[in-house]
Amino acid sequence: MAYFLFIDESGHDHRNSPYEVLAGVAIMDTMLWELVKEVHKIELGCFGRRYRHDGREIKATNFLNRKTFRLASQMEPIGLPERTEWAKQALDNGENANRNQLTALAQAKLSYVNQIFRLCRRYYCKVFAAITTAPARMPADASMLRKDYVYLFERFYYFLEDMPGEPRGIIVFDELDKSASHILLSQMERYFQNTAKGRARSSRIIPEPFFVHSDLTTGIQIVDFVAYLFSWSFRVAKMIKPGREELKEFVDLIKPMRYKTTREIGDNNKHLIWSVTPV
Repeated sequence: MAYFLFIDESGHDHRNSPYEVLAGVAIMDTMLWELVKEVHKIELGCFGRRYRHDGREIKATNFLNRKTFRLASQMEPIGLPERTEWAKQALDNGENANRNQLTALAQAKLSYVNQIFRLCRRYYCKVFAAITTAPARMPADASMLRKDYVYLFERFYYFLEDMPGEPRGIIVFDELDKSASHILLSQMERYFQNTAKGRARSSRIIPEPFFVHSDLTTGIQIVDFVAYLFSWSFRVAKMIKPGREELKEFVDLIKPMRYKTTREIGDNNKHLIWSVTPV
């Protein structure tokens, strides 16, 4: 048995995002294909067609931005099947879409995200995230694995360690450019082979990751939404920047997918550890 951990990040372009987030969604191998098929059904139910067939990509920046919420609120909620038909017409017509069609498309996007997270909960997916609250304090040594990666792998390792049957963890990244991928591979190799904690965690986490195209991989599309929401709306201690209130309903859907465990650390007392943590 194994768990795929699909990983993506949000806010690392240092543009408008309030926080840098490295996020992961863990899905059991035996459930992955069934979940993917269900996601495709939701996509057809919301848009009347595959969303990406003409070059569009399912991304949080397109589905959960402020413009989508503004367009969705132009009209009262549109009932099915009318909303699906109008959303399909908006995709088919492109720039010539009318007000009804654009409103239906925006409402369909929000419905899609809502249904995806409810589906993930039914398939026992778990979410992980390392949220960087002070980027300037992060070490800049290019040979070292970034601290947020270390925290993310640590939480994933604890999850695997707690699961029965000694499952293994398979890491799947959104594809980077080749030079960046080589750097990350080298950093992971040093961490998992040259550090005591890394060597211990390689007993459960396979240190060599897969790199995939986000627009072709359902798991990466899901974790893209998770990373975006943790940056823009999820808030705990040390996260003082204001969040977007309209995203709260989606954050409330992913909160129950966090993993909670305890470990004895340092003073031999048990410490509560969440799979989502500020760094």
